Amino acid sequence: MITVRVPLGDRSYDVLVGHGARNELAALLPRTARRAAVVTQAGIPMQVDPGVPFETFEIGDGERFKSLATIETLCRGFARMGLTRNDVIVGVGGGMVTDVAGFAASAWHRGVPVVHVSTTLLGMVDAAIGGKTGVNLEAVDGVGGKNLIGAYWQPSGVVCDLDALVTLSPREVRCGRGEMAKYHFLTGDDLLAMSEAERIARCVQIKAEVVAGDEREDGRRALLNYGHTLAHALEIETDYALAHGEAVGVGLVYAARLARRLGRIDDARVQQHYDVVRGAYELDTALPGGIDAQQLVRLMGLDKKVLDGGLTFVLDSERGVEVVQGVDPAAALAALGDMR
Repeated sequence: MITVRVPLGDRSYDVLVGHGARNELAALLPRTARRAAVVTQAGIPMQVDPGVPFETFEIGDGERFKSLATIETLCRGFARMGLTRNDVIVGVGGGMVTDVAGFAASAWHRGVPVVHVSTTLLGMVDAAIGGKTGVNLEAVDGVGGKNLIGAYWQPSGVVCDLDALVTLSPREVRCGRGEMAKYHFLTGDDLLAMSEAERIARCVQIKAEVVAGDEREDGRRALLNYGHTLAHALEIETDYALAHGEAVGVGLVYAARLARRLGRIDDARVQQHYDVVRGAYELDTALPGGIDAQQLVRLMGLDKKVLDGGLTFVLDSERGVEVVQGVDPAAALAALGDMR
């Protein structure tokens, strides 16, 4: 078992990585917890015992259930259960489950403890760590977006049981590798040279270090969005037929293309992105067919990272990856053309 500490003062917590880590769940619950509300999905291949009486709440599968309607349904269940601040919510599942469970925990009674049991590679290396929670805003009249409604709500602990990974489909593994490829460009670490447990623990450690220094994304934490601006637009435009990690892979090479067009990196660095994303991590780097480039630019303009004046991206440079504001939409559109 590998333990990674997320250092946040009196809100610090442990992330446990290893086979059978779910058996340590009870030790991560707050001492005050009398009961638990377990939030999960049908078919999640992991049963947990929080060590206290609990009720299970299943949410729907798919991005359309990552919504305020789901939060309302959960909260009504918590009300029937009589869940209080002396209890705990346990999210068991992938990134969607931990996002939803975390946001519900932040809102119920203005905040109750939450512990996550991550069952996907994507969740273990990214989604379950760091306290960012949220749901999507369904598009109405062209206005909506991914994770636009949420809160920062740190868990009391996170379990990454590697036993869950043997149940993942090849596509779900690729999704996790999309986020791992992002960490490659943030650190230069050769994650694929490590053992599975070491690789996941290193990703957790990288994110923990960033979160400790910038919990609410006022500065360096925004770098964790590398590749995500286009990725979120692609997810929305394809109605989530393109999964998050797959979209991040495309988004990483797009960010390199855009950085090249803006004169921030050279052709060799662009090729390195292709070598890592497509070669080492075996991810597709092509834009899906039939995508309207103008619509992608419009969607990127609705991203929650955008500030007034132009678009906001995380882009590479000779100094490393940086947040770049005020990018001309024309340059963003031209970079999409370069992708083709």
